[in-house]
Amino acid sequence: MSIEIKNINKTFKDFRALHNVSLDIPTGKLVAILGPSGCGKTTLLRIVAGLETPDPVAGADIVFDGVSASGSPVNRRRVGFVFQHYALFRQMTVFENIAFGLRVKPRSERPSREEIRQTVHDLLELVQLSRLGDRYPDQLSGGQRQRVALARALAIRPKVLLLDEPFGALDAQVRASLRRWLRNLHDSIHVTSIFVTHDQEEALEVADEVVVMNKGRIEQSGEANDVFRHPKSEFVMNFLGEVNIFHGRFEDDKAVFGQVRPPSGEAKMLVRPHDFDIRRVAASGGIPAEVIRVLTAGSIVKIELLDQQKQVLYVHQSHAEYGRNPVRVLDQVYLLPKSSRIFRNGEDWVGDYVI
Repeated sequence: MSIEIKNINKTFKDFRALHNVSLDIPTGKLVAILGPSGCGKTTLLRIVAGLETPDPVAGADIVFDGVSASGSPVNRRRVGFVFQHYALFRQMTVFENIAFGLRVKPRSERPSREEIRQTVHDLLELVQLSRLGDRYPDQLSGGQRQRVALARALAIRPKVLLLDEPFGALDAQVRASLRRWLRNLHDSIHVTSIFVTHDQEEALEVADEVVVMNKGRIEQSGEANDVFRHPKSEFVMNFLGEVNIFHGRFEDDKAVFGQVRPPSGEAKMLVRPHDFDIRRVAASGGIPAEVIRVLTAGSIVKIELLDQQKQVLYVHQSHAEYGRNPVRVLDQVYLLPKSSRIFRNGEDWVGDYVI
């Protein structure tokens, strides 16, 4: 089912949480809404679910498959909602938690006891918990509880699945495992899904499309790879992963970055740590720097350097790349950007530059 979010605003007393937010989500897509705390992403998700009401503004609407849902109560929207902290009923078994949404349906819509039993059995198989139906939430791990919460949301056969920081309460290893599992699950059930997260890696790994929010507005949306590789603003690039920032100025419509930081800092060049070459000899466009730390433990080699402005820079290399040209602390080197983006007053800028 497709979702259209039209001109949504939300105010809490004196705080404007959402500013004219509009977004189209195609049928069957898994979309991540990404942003820092307080940017409005959870508020937007709750408005889609019907748990919050948007400000009464002309043209504001939530549309499912071309039909307005704004006047529909939560229980009529066919939306499954998965909360960060599971919200399972502690006094109920796993089986009864999953069956709950089916048992409380109006009598005319309620499945038979056998149909409920079969649905729960199928969902336990789907979330790989088929032997745990008679256990209670307190007897499960955090990852297992989150899968129960997801199965409960799926039990009502939702047209839309909404997940609010679904892995935020889990440790890093379990989160990594569950997000791969969620991606595989989505590929098998194809329910239009929106999940909220502040974890950039999680969003880029799991989602078909990424929506980056900041201060109640959408900064950029699109396919995950496109948003990561072609950020339209300094905020988006900075938020979607580690960056090195160089301050400069504009001269005759050319960006100039030198050894002295200009007071205005109106020009900024952002370079990701993996987008540097390290050279031993001076090269045109090379940035002189001194190696201050080398970390070889882990899947990549992390190198910290100090440039002539006493700014710490970060370079990431594969072990193979590092092995071909290893550096040591106190080595004097030159950093050559392989790829960079320049921003003028926070907006993407395309033109000549000089280092």
